[in-house]
Parts: sequence; C-alpha cells; structure tokens
Amino acid sequence: MTGVVRTVLGDIAPDALGPTDYHEHLFQVTPLLPGEDLDDEDASRAEAAALLASGASAMVEATPTGLGRRPQAVARISRDTGLHVVHTTGLHRHAHYPGPHQPTELSRSDLLSRFRADLLVGMDDTAVRAGLLKAGVGYWSADEVERTVLDAVGQLAAETGAPVMVHLEHGSAAHKVLDLLDESGCPPDRVALAHVDRNPDPGLHLELAARGAYLGYDGAARHQRWPDSMLLDCLAEVVAGGGGRRLLLGGDVARRSRYVSYGGMPGLAYLFDRFVPRVRARVGDEATDQILTENPARWLSWEPGPAPRHRPEKGSVVHDQHRG
Repeated sequence: MTGVVRTVLGDIAPDALGPTDYHEHLFQVTPLLPGEDLDDEDASRAEAAALLASGASAMVEATPTGLGRRPQAVARISRDTGLHVVHTTGLHRHAHYPGPHQPTELSRSDLLSRFRADLLVGMDDTAVRAGLLKAGVGYWSADEVERTVLDAVGQLAAETGAPVMVHLEHGSAAHKVLDLLDESGCPPDRVALAHVDRNPDPGLHLELAARGAYLGYDGAARHQRWPDSMLLDCLAEVVAGGGGRRLLLGGDVARRSRYVSYGGMPGLAYLFDRFVPRVRARVGDEATDQILTENPARWLSWEPGPAPRHRPEKGSVVHDQHRG
C-alpha cells in the first residue's frame, strides 16, 4: 500500500494502523437522538481506552460537520490512550440538520472549500485534520442537499484520493450511491458503505464488492433487528464468495445509553470482545485479520496534497460550529 493514513495526531504509514474499528463516535450531538449526546471528554476517553484494551489499535471517528464534533478533544484522547483515530469531515444525511442556519444551506462551492480545508488545514479553526470524507442519504432517497453533498465529496475524493464513507439508511440505495459518486469522479474503491449489513443480503454485498466498494458491517449488538448470528452468516457467505477483501467491521454504538463509561451498555469494547471472536471462529484467522487490518489500511490510505492557501472565511456557517 502507498500513501498515508491521516490521523488526528498526524500522518502514519498504513501498516502502522493495526486492527481497526471502522465506525464509531467519541463526540456526537444530534436532534435525531435526544438525550443521547456524547459530550463528556473524560467518559469518551475511558470508552476509547476500553476499545484499545479489547484489541483495536485504531478507530474512525465518524462525526462530521455540525454534529458536535470536537477535534482537539479527540486529539487529546488519542494522545492519552495511544489509540489511532481518523476523523471525518463532510455532512450526514439532511434530517440531522433541521431548522435555519445549518451547514446544509451552504453552496456546493462553499462545501468544497470547507471540506478541503478540513482535510488539508484543520477542522473548526484547529490544526487537527480530517482523514476521511462523509456523506449520507435517506431510505431509498437522496434529496437535493444530500446529492449536493455527495457531489462535493465525490469531487474531493477524485481530486485528493481521500477515502469516503456514506451512511446508507437501513442499507438501502447502495448501487445508486456508487453511481452518483462515480459521476463526480470518485471510484467505488474509495468508498465504504456504512450500515450495508442492515440489509443482510450476501448476494447484493458481493455485487457491491465486485464494483470495488467496501462493505461496512457495523450492526453487531443491535439485537432488536436480528441476532449477531445473522450478520455472521452474511459475512461468511461474502468471504466464501470472494468478497473478503472488501469487508470492514465497526460498532457505530453512537449513543450515551450504550456506552459503559456513560453508564450504559454494551460499549465500544463489544465489537472486539464479543463479535470478533465469533468472526474468527467462523471464517478463520487469515480472513479475520484481513478484515480488521489490511482492508481498513487500504481504504484509509491516500496521498494528501498541499494545503489550500486560505482557510474559509470566519463567520461562515460551518466555520462557526462547535470548536474543540
């Protein structure tokens, strides 16, 4: 693998990343999850330490612009715990940003400027840089705002080579998302489809893997939908069908009521403590290590170019979001 992985503490070689949880949140505030704010630095530090102790050496912090991200706090947590963290820029699906004065009101040009600066200069008027672009769509839908964000993310991925994560609501519209990104110049092999396992269809997953996309499995412990065994069955079929090089594992626990350090359960450690051993028993060490280590390192690797000459102007909607 060439290039680097851009973490909150700086760039590292891909082979230094190690076993990676491809999708979590250390800080997040959204009106879609009232009472579930992740906003306590000490508690989030303890949760990150638990993830590290469970066997992960890296994670993606998947909170994008305007949802309570705190890049400086994430950098402190990474430094204190030794956990590598790749942070995210971009926007979530439109429903997370109700009301006026939201970053969703920015033009495509302004979004490009903001996301590019987050990648190459620093997020929210800090020197902490993002290493990943994010977009999101609704259930079998992508409104005008979401299509604009996808277009901006796709263009930047084509321009910089940066990796992309896309939130799929209930695992829907995966092929359409890849088509839209491809129209903007972003190839499928830069893209991780988050929550694709919420539609546990191994045939579909193999089609997406054949296009080059990464398959984000992050539904473990969501037992109100189905048992972990269903995800294991789906994953095993994808591995057997030749799609193992495109699988990623994450937890996306994402709520204070599910973080042990905030007084809930099962916590970030569930993925490596409970789910990964079952994956290893099912598909073997070689496939499991590929999913946890090789695949995320390949997905997250890119070759950042020079920083923009100017930051976005102060006073813009995105610039004035919560500062870490």
